[in-house]
Amino acid sequence: MDGVGGYEGWRWIFILEGILTVLVACCAFFTIYDFPETAKFLTESERAWVIHRLRYQGSKESGQMVAESENFKWRYVRDAFTDWQIYLGLWMYWGIVCPLYGTSLFLPSIIRELGYTSSTAQLLTVPIYITAAVLAVAVAWFSDRSGQRSPYIFTCMCAIGIGFVICIAASAHGGVPGVVYAGIFIAVCGIYPAFPGNVTWISNNLAGSYKRSAGMAIHIGVGNLAGAMASNFYRTKDGPKYLLGHALELAFVAVG
Repeated sequence: MDGVGGYEGWRWIFILEGILTVLVACCAFFTIYDFPETAKFLTESERAWVIHRLRYQGSKESGQMVAESENFKWRYVRDAFTDWQIYLGLWMYWGIVCPLYGTSLFLPSIIRELGYTSSTAQLLTVPIYITAAVLAVAVAWFSDRSGQRSPYIFTCMCAIGIGFVICIAASAHGGVPGVVYAGIFIAVCGIYPAFPGNVTWISNNLAGSYKRSAGMAIHIGVGNLAGAMASNFYRTKDGPKYLLGHALELAFVAVG
């Protein structure tokens, strides 16, 4: 579409993505219900079951149910700040989000430095993200069906680590851009299924809506500082091998 309407091709990428976002937002306003009480597609029995599940939460293993509080108390926020699960999960979050931001921001540049043209570099990112999206849905489905989070997150983080090990080894050797691409491919396919798994795992382990709201705000808010760190990993002067960037990503994965 380069030249269509007097705009460069890269501008049309943002225009089309923006139009789609606006259309989806408009549709969502009329199709997404705010509360179970107003969801017209639910039967009376389904509505009662959903409301009960929201008000009384627990796990099959513990056999305990926690009633949702009707009134906000600052104690719930304090409980969130003092819950060790959030901070442990935060390290896991950084181990996933640092590679996510690093690859998202610099994947086209990395591929271009491997010898491909700018347009080809953009196209070579498409198979990676399509595969990662399919795997994210598949892993989420199996995780939900089994009622387990940690085995799937651990497996995905191992895939991320393996991918960056391949990138480091191939980049250090030189002359094998296809192997570097394969390493990035594997890493990204581990990143996107692990990310929602980590967020869901923490959410499942914070009982009470107010504590969960505060805990998730801490977890995601502080966790997204990884973007500030990852944006400085892949420096121009380190190209085309980017050994430092790959090594830092691998370090965060290992800690996570």
